[in-house]
Order: sequence, then C-alpha cells, then structure tokens
Amino acid sequence: MLRVIQDEAERAEFAEVLDEIVRDGARRMLAAALESEVDTHVGGAKEERDDKGPALVTRNGKARPRSVVTGAGALEAQTPRVNDKGSTSKVSASASLARSCRLSRAGRPR
Repeated sequence: MLRVIQDEAERAEFAEVLDEIVRDGARRMLAAALESEVDTHVGGAKEERDDKGPALVTRNGKARPRSVVTGAGALEAQTPRVNDKGSTSKVSASASLARSCRLSRAGRPR
C-alpha cells in the first residue's frame, strides 16, 4: 500500500536506498555493455592467428578498478582488458565508456 512519507529522516533514508538501487543498476548495465563490446571484438577476430598459431586477439583479465562519474553518481568500474597483437578488426576506444567519462584512481580526469 502506498503512503506519504512525512518524517524527514525517513525520507532521507528512502532516498539513500533508492539512490543505491539506481547506482547498482547503472553499474550492472555498464559492466554488461563493456563485456559485450569485448566479446564482440574478441569473437570477430577469433579466426585471426599469427604465424605460430596463437590467436591475435585474446582476453587479458580486468583492468584496475576506476571511479566513473555517471548520472547516477560515482561508480566503481572494472573494465575487461584485451591483448590485441595486430588484428585487422581494430577497436580504438570503448563505445560504452567514453574517455571523457573515465577518472583516474585519484578521482581526477586523465
């Protein structure tokens, strides 16, 4: 049942819970978008091999967590890393996480 929140402390607590739900959703959406980008890039180059046989494009773990400023507030993001040794399907930057959105560990733009 819906009710009107009249107490300021209760209203602030409700706003905190709601903000956390929004931040969690934004964090999940960003992680899913980044994983999808990497899957597409690595999958598109899976047939490309060097002279000795190893794949030219492989996953390489995750980068250090970084703080990213979004409309939902600051989020901790850990981007997937790719080892690209000269494939023909170059991706120069993430479409999901523009360079201007990234922040260094100290919280200053890079």
